[in-house]
Amino acid sequence: MELLDALILGIIQGITEFLPVSSSGHLELAKSILGAEGLAEQQLSFTVVLHFATALSTMVIFRKDIGELILGLFNTKDSESRNFALKIILSMIPAVVIGLFFEEALESLFSGQVIFVGGMLLVTGGLLYIADRSKENQKKVSYSHAVIIGIAQGIAMLPGISRSGATIATAVLLKVDKSKAARFSFLMVIPLIFGKVAKDLLSGTIAFEGTDSPGLIMGFCAAFVSGLLACQWMLTLVKKSKLFYFAIYCLCVGSIAIILGLINN
Repeated sequence: MELLDALILGIIQGITEFLPVSSSGHLELAKSILGAEGLAEQQLSFTVVLHFATALSTMVIFRKDIGELILGLFNTKDSESRNFALKIILSMIPAVVIGLFFEEALESLFSGQVIFVGGMLLVTGGLLYIADRSKENQKKVSYSHAVIIGIAQGIAMLPGISRSGATIATAVLLKVDKSKAARFSFLMVIPLIFGKVAKDLLSGTIAFEGTDSPGLIMGFCAAFVSGLLACQWMLTLVKKSKLFYFAIYCLCVGSIAIILGLINN
């Protein structure tokens, strides 16, 4: 893989993992535009490395919250932290089930499906638009909310559906406070990413070769640094109710992707 391609894809992953515009969808569109033909053999390992980098950047931003959640699981006296940690675990179940039973079907959608990605970006844009028009609310995440948000995260495994967009928008539509919705959205994905990385490594699904190292390192660093910046930016944007602009962006990019896909076909 060319280092420039790895740099560009890493930056795209880092930024779009947190902004509600679908990192998987943008990576697929970027690969199509860049014509990264050499990425086919390395695609899975490279994607895993990029997601691992953004998970680490999330941990850096939310290190205090993560520490409180871990302690809360073992501290029966801290009921609030314990309940929040249990809600995070509960929210993971839908995505785990979908990943286990529909992994091959999902992977088939990550291979040049530009029109499909465009269509899902339109869905993301519509969801963000509806959520942006939602009235201000102050609810906390309940156990039932955690399940519904978890289902949204599972659906967001489709390329073009933004994970952060789907989960934050769903939480907002459930009348959850926007800041709490963003915090829950970013924290709930960390265990899933680390679980996915561990599963692929232990099963031998992915393997790293010495010739891949420069591109993987470049992509990792780019995704980690851009992820740090994007995560902090997104937290600010959610508080200020700026989802409308991302809705318009997704609608525009989705439409362009569909048009280009139809032309190329």
